Amino acid sequence: MDNNAPGAGGYKGGLGSLFGGGGPEYSNTELSGVPLTGMSPLSPYLNVDPRYLLQDTEEFILPTGANKTRGRFELAFFTIGGCCITGAAFGTVNGLRMGLKETRDMAWSKPRNVQILNMVTRQGASWANTLGSVALLYSVFGVAIEKARGAEDDLNTVAAGTLTGLLFKSTSGLRGAARGGLAGLALSGLYALYNNWDHLKGTSPSHY
Repeated sequence: MDNNAPGAGGYKGGLGSLFGGGGPEYSNTELSGVPLTGMSPLSPYLNVDPRYLLQDTEEFILPTGANKTRGRFELAFFTIGGCCITGAAFGTVNGLRMGLKETRDMAWSKPRNVQILNMVTRQGASWANTLGSVALLYSVFGVAIEKARGAEDDLNTVAAGTLTGLLFKSTSGLRGAARGGLAGLALSGLYALYNNWDHLKGTSPSHY
């Protein structure tokens, strides 16, 4: 009677025979040693090596010889567009503030609405043009310096920022150009410091 009673092994064998061959049987003692993280070299639940499922590095399909990060030329379009949109948004808010302030003594009417709308569009276009021009100069200098040096590092960022400030404020005279260069040097230096903050602290960077 004991021989006919299906135990745990009998069910495993029956299911294994039904689906094309029984796999190796594992006792509770053997399964209790299977770690939850990292998994074992061969999972008892899946007939596949888990090492092929766990990838520590990012995998991308890239052309032969291409870099995993975008260069300055590819980032130039994003930088210019982002600065234009940011300038337009800031100018719109600033124009609305200025329009409400200048027309606070007027009653709500069509002339007041038109004056506020004119202020909003004027400020939005002005700030978008300003930040877009700065981004264009920065991108041009960055690409030119990268091609001239044949390397991409934070020195290109600082040099491009300094030259952008110098050229953008060159119409204000020598003193204005010097102030613009210092401002560009400070902003680009802070950006480079932010990018290397994890390296300076001695920890691995958390972003890619």
